[in-house]
Amino acid sequence: MMTTLYLVRHGETVDNANQIMQGQTQGELNENGVQQARAFSEQWKNKEIDIILASDLKRSIDTARIIAEPHQLEVLTTPLLRERDWGSFTGRFIPDLKGEVWPDDIETLENLLSRAGEFIAYVKQTFPGKKVLAVGHGIINKAIQSFYYQKPMNEIQRMQNAEVRILEL
Repeated sequence: MMTTLYLVRHGETVDNANQIMQGQTQGELNENGVQQARAFSEQWKNKEIDIILASDLKRSIDTARIIAEPHQLEVLTTPLLRERDWGSFTGRFIPDLKGEVWPDDIETLENLLSRAGEFIAYVKQTFPGKKVLAVGHGIINKAIQSFYYQKPMNEIQRMQNAEVRILEL
């Protein structure tokens, strides 16, 4: 039984616009991010969606709730969809990080990809045959696609805010 996963990145946040490394902070959608989520919701209001999942971080939950409104679906959350933990890089201005040595407290790529695989298994086992829309983050969404396509992460195109990719599980 085929499960369809609509993988969405949350709308733009205040920190996205200011080039701040958010990591696993809650984040707040800015006005542009709210508009992106509303536009997505409008475009997808007639699409069949059975389940709406979100990372347990506020920026994803808020995006998912806007998308869920016309479908009158509850938003379920999972920490498996959380963004990569950037450790002591969290909260820093991204351009300042260029050339810096990565600290040891950043979530490893192996752990990130393992979590991506756990997420895919969770969706397949919990929602077989369903159409699942999942609102995550840029890097975890990239890791999910890397795991799914069995390609290195640097071969997966970066997702824009409120962009969707479709995976058949």
